[in-house]
Amino acid sequence: MDGGDKSSLLIDKLKRVLEEDHLSENAIKNAISNYSRFILGENGIISKSNIKPAEGVLNYSDLENFYGYGEKALSQVAIINLNGGLGTSMGLSSAKSLLKIKGGETFLSIIVKQVSFFRKKYNVTLPLLFMNSFNTDKDTLASLGSFKNENQLPLSFLQNKIRKIDIATLLPVDHPEDRSLEWCPPGHGDIYEAMYQNGIIKKLLDNGIEYAFISNVDNLGAEIDLNILGYLAKTEIPFLMEVTERTEADRKGGHLARNKKNNRLILRELAQCPENEKDEGGDFQNIKKYCYFNTNSLWLNLRALQELLDELDGIVYLPLIVNKKNVNPRDENSTPVYQLETAMGTAISLFDKSVAVCVPRSRFAPVKSTNDLIVLRSDRYDVDSDGTVKISPDAKGGAGISVKLSKHYKKIDDFEERFPAGVPSMIDCESLIIDGDFLFGANVKFVGNVHLINKSDKQVQIPAGTICEGKKEY
Repeated sequence: MDGGDKSSLLIDKLKRVLEEDHLSENAIKNAISNYSRFILGENGIISKSNIKPAEGVLNYSDLENFYGYGEKALSQVAIINLNGGLGTSMGLSSAKSLLKIKGGETFLSIIVKQVSFFRKKYNVTLPLLFMNSFNTDKDTLASLGSFKNENQLPLSFLQNKIRKIDIATLLPVDHPEDRSLEWCPPGHGDIYEAMYQNGIIKKLLDNGIEYAFISNVDNLGAEIDLNILGYLAKTEIPFLMEVTERTEADRKGGHLARNKKNNRLILRELAQCPENEKDEGGDFQNIKKYCYFNTNSLWLNLRALQELLDELDGIVYLPLIVNKKNVNPRDENSTPVYQLETAMGTAISLFDKSVAVCVPRSRFAPVKSTNDLIVLRSDRYDVDSDGTVKISPDAKGGAGISVKLSKHYKKIDDFEERFPAGVPSMIDCESLIIDGDFLFGANVKFVGNVHLINKSDKQVQIPAGTICEGKKEY
């Protein structure tokens, strides 16, 4: 059997599996397209020889004259939050958006507070929609309670699901212990097809909504901004991406560039970088040359998006991201699998007039791990009555301080056991490394550059009221 025959058999097998689960025609078409590209060797690699630095990025301060246009356009915008994740890296088993952040408030309750404030202040409907996965939809809707959108606009729509691929066989993985673990969301790049398939774009346009602001549910710095909205509406650009400046802590994160061939903006993630360009001597980590990264907050002209999707028959061909995981994310000994995903920000290259705006770091406050959670839960951040999450003006080192917690704090249950009285004060902290197992009492303070080391197998207790400074080994 030659390579072509084998590829055809693999593709046919996946198609049968998807059809047996009664996925929609478009969902099957998209899944088969991505799987076919993967089987045929597409890896999404982008070499430095094909790109150049992203000149032409606007600065947020350039948009201050568009505030008035933003106020006028506020009745024409919808907020869409990406809410498909369970936060399995932190040991969560329900929607990550239900994780408590500050004072008993969750991501979800804070976002609802932000939207309710805008609705009341500006007397607008301001629809709020969540793109949920099959893992998060039920919990999210239950938590939203009586909160709703007007004009029968839905609170949520489902992203598609795809089969995990057994690394050894390249076939859909078989996991009889829990069949639900054979499936996963296809990454947030699925948002365009999901909105198209579910008729969301048309429903919004029919209700006079011309623009969408899309962001991650775990980024509480991403609020409606009238300067950016005003610029989007006044200039009629199709696609705007919020970026911010890369720091030393972002060297291995993806960056923005321009395609030398057509001069369009393009994203390059670490997984898309050739091996010989990934190390410190390679261009990928050159934060002065490639100085912007994607915050995953996007502003879209919905008519332009609808036209593009109509043209492409509902499928957007975005670069593949091949993630290696275990079929059971909580069991490192379970079958190794590939998850074939796409990222929504890569669609920036599909529009000729896409724009990137460099925003303040305060608009980027995501929680991807307990390293981020400890900072957001601390006194470095405040939550106003309108739901605005902001860095305290007294915080040393600004918003983006470096935090590294050891494995003892990786899972949320372990993390909370070690901070039973709440996380320490971090308002005067400039960096934090906790290397080893510690139990912290009440009213502990981290000051300056803190590095705590416990090389023993026994937990070390940090008494209440302790001020931790500098490097200390226990």
